[in-house]
Order: sequence, then C-alpha cells, then structure tokens
Amino acid sequence: MASSPGAPRAPAVQAPPPPEARTSERGSVSAGRGRVDSRAGHLSFCTKVCYGIGGIPNQVASSATAFYLQLFLLDVAQIPAAQVSLVLFGGKVSGAAADPVAGFFINRSRRTGSGRLMPWVLGCTPFITTAYFLLWFLPPFTSLRGLWYTTFYSLFQALATFFQVPYAALTMLLTPCPRERDSATAYRMTMEMAGTLIGAAVHGLIVSGAHGPHRCEDAALPGPVAVSPDATRLYSIASAVVAVTYPVCSSLLCLGVKERPGSSVPASGPGPSFLAGLVLTVRHPPYLKLVISFLFISAAIQVEQSYLVLFCTHASRLHDHVQGVVLTILVSAVLSTPLWEWVLQRFGKKTSAFGICVMVPFAILLAAVPTAPVAYVVAFVSGMSISVSLLLPWSMLPEVVDDFQLQHQHGPGLETIFYSSYVFFSKLSGAGALGISTLSLGFAGYEAGACKQAEQVVVTLKVLIGAVPTCMILTGLCILMVSPTPKVPSQNSRRLSLQRRTSYTLA
Repeated sequence: MASSPGAPRAPAVQAPPPPEARTSERGSVSAGRGRVDSRAGHLSFCTKVCYGIGGIPNQVASSATAFYLQLFLLDVAQIPAAQVSLVLFGGKVSGAAADPVAGFFINRSRRTGSGRLMPWVLGCTPFITTAYFLLWFLPPFTSLRGLWYTTFYSLFQALATFFQVPYAALTMLLTPCPRERDSATAYRMTMEMAGTLIGAAVHGLIVSGAHGPHRCEDAALPGPVAVSPDATRLYSIASAVVAVTYPVCSSLLCLGVKERPGSSVPASGPGPSFLAGLVLTVRHPPYLKLVISFLFISAAIQVEQSYLVLFCTHASRLHDHVQGVVLTILVSAVLSTPLWEWVLQRFGKKTSAFGICVMVPFAILLAAVPTAPVAYVVAFVSGMSISVSLLLPWSMLPEVVDDFQLQHQHGPGLETIFYSSYVFFSKLSGAGALGISTLSLGFAGYEAGACKQAEQVVVTLKVLIGAVPTCMILTGLCILMVSPTPKVPSQNSRRLSLQRRTSYTLA
C-alpha cells in the first residue's frame, strides 16, 4: 500500500544478503582498497631516477680509489710502502667500524621536516666532498704525508658509510608497495653500476698522462723521480670532478625523493641490541661458514683489483693499456650480471659459485705471460668472476636468515644484524688483506716513485696478482662447498631478499 506524500516514511527493512553476496562485497571492497593503496604507493619515473642518482657518488669514488689510490700513494705522493699499508688498513677499518655505529645512531634519530634519513645524507655531503678532495691532494710537507692520507682516507671511508647507510635504507621509506620498492632498487643498482664505470673511466682518463713511460725518459739513474707538477694537477682535477658528484647527486636526490611520514614506524617491538644479536648470528653454523668463505673470496677480489694497475705499471710493459684493462673488467662485470642471475635460478647457488674460480688459471697466466692480449682476456674473465662473487652472498644471505628464523624465535632486528655484520666482516677482511699485501711490497724493497723497481718487487707483484688470489679463492670455495645448504621455508624469502638487501644496515 503506498503512503501519502506528507507522512513520514518508516525505514525500509531489508533482508540480510546471502553469505555469497557478503563475501563478494568484502572481496570487492578489499580489491578496491588494494587498488587505492597501489595507486597511493606508486612511485613516478622521476622519483625512481632521482633515487637511483643518489647512489652514483659513492660508487664513482669507490671505483676510483679501488684502482688508483695505491698507485697515487706510492708513485705520486711517494710515501713508503709500509705507510701505504697503514693508510689502506686504517681507512678500511674505519669504514667497517662506522657501519654498526651508523645504524645505531640513524635508527635512533628523530624525524625532521625533510624526513628521518635524508638529513643524514645531506649533512654528510659537504664533509665527504672535502675529505675526498683532500685525499688526492699533495701537501707541501713530506714527513707527515702518511698521517695526512691516513686521516683523510679514514674520514672518507667513515663518511661514505654514514652516507650509504641512510641512502640504502631510504628504499623502505619511499612507499609501502613492495613492487615499487623493488623497482626503485633496480633503478638504484643500475645507476650504481653506471657510477662504477664512470668513476674508473673518468678518473683513469684524466690521470693517464701522469703514469706514462715518458715520465722516465729523462731519468738516467735508478731511484725516485721528482713528482711532476702535471701529475699533481691531473690528480687534483680528477678528484674535483669526482667530488662534485656528491653535492650534485645529493641535491637531485633531495629534490626528487620524499620520505613517507608513516613508513618509518616499526611494525613491532624492539629487538635485541647489536652485540647481543651479533653473538646469536655468529653462533649459527650456516651463517658462520658463509661469512668465512666470502671473507677469503672478497679479500682475493680486492687484492686483484688493487694490484692490477701496479702490476701493469711496474711488472710488465702495459702502461698504455691500464685504462683499457680496468674498463674491460668493469664492463664485463656489468654485462655478465644478468647471465649470473639466470645461472643462479637455473643451476643453483653452489653450482654458480664455481664461476668465481674461472679467473684463477687466467690470473696465473697473466703473471707468467704479461702481454696485452693476455691482459685483456684476463680482465674480461676477471670481470665475470667479480660479478658472481658480488652477487652470490646477497643471494645466499636471505636463505641463511630464514633458516635461522626457523630455528630461533626472536624479535625484530636480527635480520639487519645479519647484513650489517656481514658488511663489517667483509670490510675488515679487505683491510687486513690490503694492509699485509702492501707491507710485503715494502719488505721486497719497493722504492716509491722509482721508474724501475727491483726484481724482488716484480716477483712480489706477480705473486700478489696470481698466487695470492688463487689460494684465497680456492680456500673460500672449499669452505662454501662443505657448508650445509639452508632450507628455504617459503616464497617470501625470494620476495623479501631484495628488500633485505636495501635495508640491512638500519638496525
């Protein structure tokens, strides 16, 4: 019966929908909310590019120092090999010690108007720019040059860590969408690879004129050659070009990337302290064996990189090919990364580990037959081995963490301790390997700045470029092969592995 227009209407009573309809409604609402969240967490192309640009400076500087710092200290700064070993050891130890310290302070910092992590990146920029430039500056005094370079290399390594830790952890604060985080990380890794190539190429091209054979044409007697003003000028120009990437890239990062206010709130309660968590992690056998094996492997790679330029300069007639050999290594490493990703998925991680030892016979061949064709072949193969040696630990660590979590029930924080402690031990092993190997040059009679080195120095360089990396790589692979393979509990570890790799230092 129809009611009159002026009479108040009674609320209509509707029958409750059937369970199927309610389920469908909930599903549509959830799907709609998922679409909204996905749109809200979307990162623009500009944001991803600006985030990736932020990773360029450290890679540019690290690539330049890895290949050319030792040569600069010995032949341009002309400080004794024993002091060079202290410079390299002190700098690497400083970077290693700064990693957990950076995670401790950054995790306890308060949010500001520009975010919680961005102020650390911007605050480090002027100091790391200055430290890097002064690292390649030739002071007028000679007696305290060792102390000068130890100070600024230690400062640079520590500041680079305080720059990299918040930058890497920034991925977690960009968006709540895991797919967008992975996409931003892909942009970051691509830019970092480009930075590695740019650092070695630009620095090497600028300073190539400082180490040519022409500098010894007027040296009639053996012994140190006076440092050419052109050499110091070229290194100053190269350091200025690399240093300026820090303010430029940091400014683009700040302008194009914004932290999300609610993304930095922890999802659960506090976990154990760093020291307590470190004790727990090192007692986990799969992690301990993984760390020990890659300590040997990463140290071998660092020794190979550091002494390749010295070997080409003083133990062979490859002065004109230094730049080409270095670029061949880096290009090979970048281009072979997708291949090793496929090999990892197709044949497994332990099978892929044998790719590291591919460089062993070629490194020995280069020490025995130091010719240009052999050098380029060795550089290409070494780049492939370096690529898989850098890729493997970050692919195996998530499985080790999942295996640990299956056996232990602890609060949050241990995952980051696994990653930060691995970086700490890797830097420490590199410090020891480079310090001891450079000290061996001093024992062999290396004369800083000399055009022609003694035969004992040439033999030592051949050992450092061939026998030492070979023994360390084989030792690391033997330890890795005998270690048990952790069980992967679910597909989540594969999905979260990239996320862990971007936030390992924020504990």
